[in-house]
Amino acid sequence: MTRSSKLRLGLFVQETGHHIAGWRHPHAHADAALDFDRYVDLAREAERGLFDLLFIQDSSAMRGANDLDALHRTARAVTWEPLTTLAALSQVTSRIGLIGTATTTYNEPYQVARQFASLDRISRGRSGWNLVTSNNEAEAANFSRETHLAHADRYARAEEFVDVVKGLWDSWADDSFVLDKAGGRYFDPGGLQFLAHRGEHFQVRGPLTVARPPQGHPLLVQAGSSPTGRAFGAAHADIIFTAQSSLADARAFVADLRERAFAAGRVHAPLVMPGIMPVVGRTDEEAREKFAQLQNLVDIDLALATLATTLGEFDLRAYPLDGPLPELPPANGPQSRRALLVDMAKRENLTIRELALRVTGARGHLVVVGTAVEIADVMEHWFDEHAADGFNVMPTHFPDGLRDFVDEVVPELQRRGRYGTQYAEGTLRERLGLSRPHRQARAQGERDE
Repeated sequence: MTRSSKLRLGLFVQETGHHIAGWRHPHAHADAALDFDRYVDLAREAERGLFDLLFIQDSSAMRGANDLDALHRTARAVTWEPLTTLAALSQVTSRIGLIGTATTTYNEPYQVARQFASLDRISRGRSGWNLVTSNNEAEAANFSRETHLAHADRYARAEEFVDVVKGLWDSWADDSFVLDKAGGRYFDPGGLQFLAHRGEHFQVRGPLTVARPPQGHPLLVQAGSSPTGRAFGAAHADIIFTAQSSLADARAFVADLRERAFAAGRVHAPLVMPGIMPVVGRTDEEAREKFAQLQNLVDIDLALATLATTLGEFDLRAYPLDGPLPELPPANGPQSRRALLVDMAKRENLTIRELALRVTGARGHLVVVGTAVEIADVMEHWFDEHAADGFNVMPTHFPDGLRDFVDEVVPELQRRGRYGTQYAEGTLRERLGLSRPHRQARAQGERDE
C-alpha cells in the first residue's frame, strides 16, 4: 500500500462535544445524548465534509460516578450504545465509515463478531470495530466481578478474543449462498467451516450465523499506546487512534508502531490518526476568544475531578493547586494517557491547576486554536513529517465546532490538494486503500469436533 497524498479524517463523537464545558455553550446541543436526531445531523454534517469515518467511543460504566457533585455538571453521565446507534446512522448516511467501540474484557467473541458482521452488511461495507480492553475499572461491578482484570491479563484475553472473532468472520466463503431455487439449495455446505476453538479464555464452536462481511473483516481500530497496547495494535489493527500533543512524540510513536508492525510480519503498518481538537476563528483573536469562552465555563473542582479520572481515579484535591503534580502510585486504569499527562506536566512545568484545565479540553490530545490556514498548516506539517496519516477530529461542542471545521478547514485542505473533493467508490477498506483480508480456510477434517 503506497501512502496516500491526502489526509484521512475521522469525526470523534462524544456526547455534546469534547470540551468538558462544551454543553454549556449558548449554541450547543446539550440534549445530544437524549435526542437521536442530533446525531443524525452530526453524521450528515461529517458526510458533507467528506469525513472518512465517524467514531463512537464507549464505556460500560459511568465515569466519575463516585463524585456526583462533579459529574452532574457534565454531559458525561449518559451516552448512546455504539452498535445500535451506528446501525441507525447507517440508514441516514451512505458513504462515511462507522466505527464503534466494544470491549474484549466484558464481551464474548461470538457476540462481537456477529454484531459487527451484521453492521457491515447493514451499512454495505462501512463498519469498523474499535477494540478496547477497558480502562474504566468501574466496569467490573456491572459484570458481576469484584475487581477489574490486570492490564497484562486484559491484553492476553484480547489476543485470543480477536483471533476468535476473525475466525468467526471467516465462517462462510464469499460465494456460499447460491440461492438455487430450482435445485432447492440455499447455500453450498462446502463453503461453511466450524471454528471449533478451544483456548485459555474461550471455547467457541461456531459457525457465525451471519454471512461473511462485505469487507471480509470489518476494520480493526485500536487506541492503546502503552508498550503492550502498541504491540497489540501493530499486530492486528488497520487504524490506530492515539493521543499525541507534540510533533516529536507523534513521530516517535509512528516510527515505533511501524517497526513493531513489520517485526510482527505485516506488509503494511496501520494508519495512524491522532486526535485533534480544533478551535476555528476568522482571526487568531476570534479563535482565542472562542476557546477562552469555553475555558471560563469550567469549574476548577470539575476540572480536578476530570483529571483524577484520567490519571486512574487519583484525587489531587489535597495537594496545592498551584504546585507541581506529585508522584503517582501505580494504577490499573488508563496507562498511556496517564503517562502522556504526567510527561506533559513535567515537560511544560505545569501546575496541577494548569494541567487540570488542559485536560478539560482534549484530555491530552493535540489542541490547535487559530484560523483555518493555521490549523491546516499544523495538520499538513504533521502529515509531511510522518507524525500522522490523518486526524480524528474532536470538536469542542456540537454543532458549531464541527460546522466551523467543515466550512473553513476542509476547503483550505482541499485548496492545498491535501484532502479529497468527493468520496471514492467501494467499501470503507477500499476507500482507505486497505486490502480485503483473505479468508483463512480450515482443513475439512476440522469442521466437526
